[in-house]
Amino acid sequence: MDVSGASGQPRSGDDQPTDHPAVPTPPPPAPEAPAPTQDGPDTAGKAAPDTGTHGGGADEAESDEAEAAAGTQDADAPRSAAPGDDAPRDDAPGDHAPHPTPETHRTLAHTEPHPGPPTGPGIAKGAPPRPPKEPGGGILMGRPFGVPVYVAPSWFLVAALITWVFGGQLDRVLPELGAARYLVSLFFAVAFYASVLVHELAHTVAAIRFKLPVRRIQLQFFGGVSEIEKEAETPGREFVLAFVGPLLSLVLAGLFYLAMKPVQPGTVPGVLLAGLMVSNLIVAVFNLLPGLPLDGGRMLRAVVWKITGKPMSGTIAAAWVGRALAVAVLIGLPLLNSSGALGGGTEDTGGMDTVTDALLAAILAAIIWTGAGNSLRMARLREHLPELRARTLTRRAVPVETDTPLSEALRRANAAGARALVVVDADGHPLSLVRESAIVGVPEHRRPWVPVSSLAQDLTDDMRVSAELAGEELLDALRAAPATEYLVVENTGEIYGVLSAADVERAFVKAMARPA
Repeated sequence: MDVSGASGQPRSGDDQPTDHPAVPTPPPPAPEAPAPTQDGPDTAGKAAPDTGTHGGGADEAESDEAEAAAGTQDADAPRSAAPGDDAPRDDAPGDHAPHPTPETHRTLAHTEPHPGPPTGPGIAKGAPPRPPKEPGGGILMGRPFGVPVYVAPSWFLVAALITWVFGGQLDRVLPELGAARYLVSLFFAVAFYASVLVHELAHTVAAIRFKLPVRRIQLQFFGGVSEIEKEAETPGREFVLAFVGPLLSLVLAGLFYLAMKPVQPGTVPGVLLAGLMVSNLIVAVFNLLPGLPLDGGRMLRAVVWKITGKPMSGTIAAAWVGRALAVAVLIGLPLLNSSGALGGGTEDTGGMDTVTDALLAAILAAIIWTGAGNSLRMARLREHLPELRARTLTRRAVPVETDTPLSEALRRANAAGARALVVVDADGHPLSLVRESAIVGVPEHRRPWVPVSSLAQDLTDDMRVSAELAGEELLDALRAAPATEYLVVENTGEIYGVLSAADVERAFVKAMARPA
């Protein structure tokens, strides 16, 4: 993730953007622009209104960027929009700020949420930013410890598969059940995922204990995911956070084993308890395998982090072990099943069983391989997040009054080398920001007749960003109030400039592309 200007050194005030400017070049000099007529600006010149709403990101999201800005006092402007004489960076447009991807602790294996920013049409083309997604992902089942728990649609597919497979096993053990065996199998599937939820709640409680925000728990295909939004501060905490999940699964396996003792073997309760004991044992052992994205991989990462003092080194080591583990699962699981080493008899192995084993191994291997790669990308993201600083990404802005024609406002901006417009009142207090997408949507011949106030978005308190924000704090502030532009202010309240979500996204993408 390469970020030009990340050192914080401003460019000279004489520097000009090398690419297309965010504020379009005004038309040739024309006579004094008259006041707008009653018919108002042409409706074709208006951009679509902002549709962003407050929401917590997926996922994650994530995912999840211009130079120090300053304004030059204009003869007609009440005061300069930003101190200094830095020229703005010339950054490509985007649609909204990226969302950093939360840490995930999983039961069995799951793909990591993609850490990159969402794609979509740029705001320079007049497209409004997309509203962020709520942290959903299925049916909300409750909020233990204040953390929402969702059941993803894929769970129902897996529950049906477990019901069918376990029902076939029950038919051999308890043939007298008849069709009722599927009802017992469904109960087993629900009970199994309840134990998976306990596994994930262990991660959640540990995260809350370490003051790490947990976005959600999701039960889905092949297990569950606890999405923790921040990384543990020390390798010791990382180790504990990863280990408590498998530990609880081992405890559950032990409890089910003890519960089997007084129960008559060959009965429905006996078979259910035995199945739950074995399944929790498998969950614990599988998650202790030392490769990302499994809990054992995070434990390995913590150990390497402790030894080297570098969290990125731990991530690289655990991720490559995870990829090796994926290859081992792809090749070894079908061989173990066919040899009867996992409990099945070799005489029962047929063509369909072989295909099923190979398909299951391929799915698990793909999930582990993808999760390991996503863990690497997420680590690279977090390593470069501090490079995202509001002060170095801010565009120079010029203040204009509400009735200023757009053509005149653009002339002032180009004369000052600015790329943003701030609408102010007669006393110079900021009222709103002129949206870049709205400017692009106004034809040049209409600009003398369109007041800047008709293209502006009213400022809210959440759209005022401190120039000192950086990294995750900056992204959190932008996610709290989704918009295309933000007013950047000094601690004294003085206007520093305008921060475009497009610039943040571009810096985010460059940072993700930068090798670790």
